[in-house]
Amino acid sequence: MGFTSGFTPHSVLWRRPVRTYGDGCPAAHALDLVGERWSLLIVRELLLGPKRFTDLRVGLHGASANVLSQRLRELETHGVVSKRRLPPPAASKVYELTEWGRDLEPVIVFLLRWGARSAAIPLDAPMGADALILSMRTLFMPVAARGFDAAFELWVDDRPFIAEIIDAQLLLAPGRPEHPHAVIRTDAETLKRLTLGNRSLDVSLHAGRVTVQGDQAMAERFLGLFRLPEPAPASAGATPGPV
Repeated sequence: MGFTSGFTPHSVLWRRPVRTYGDGCPAAHALDLVGERWSLLIVRELLLGPKRFTDLRVGLHGASANVLSQRLRELETHGVVSKRRLPPPAASKVYELTEWGRDLEPVIVFLLRWGARSAAIPLDAPMGADALILSMRTLFMPVAARGFDAAFELWVDDRPFIAEIIDAQLLLAPGRPEHPHAVIRTDAETLKRLTLGNRSLDVSLHAGRVTVQGDQAMAERFLGLFRLPEPAPASAGATPGPV
């Protein structure tokens, strides 16, 4: 008589990876599944929606095509990512998080918040649009937004995002609002300096790195609602990266 494992319905998820900690702790098993280099950053890149392979490479410029392909295969095998083909006329393959994969969003958000407290964070290093949008969500200051209800159409690297503030709560997601107070167009690097780096909007406007259509004063206040937290004591002696 054959033996049937109790884990048969989840056999793909419970298959032991080639590289493993060999530890029965669920945290160790989680790292077996998503702890390889680039894996969690792939999850980060897919939190805002499906992407083609070429789009993933833009956000993960440091990953080679071979390594990215390997990580995607591993994440598919573990049930974190799935792949599907878009209907015509697009007819291209996209990767997206499974329902279980989307459960990693709080993990990514917590890592963003935790990493932002390092005084040695390399803010001069490149940051993709998705990473920046998620960082802005995490570093939004509700106290500074009290009494400021507004909607903005934010274009980052030619991608539109809705930025709405209602009752000191931020909605920042792909899309376009119906009646924005202002339309802001810029690139990820400039937006990073305008928000996390406290760069003056006037300076970027003068340099032609950003355009604002509509209420410029409201746009400037919006950009000032994001701030890096105070560095953690353990890293207080480190030198922060330039912005």
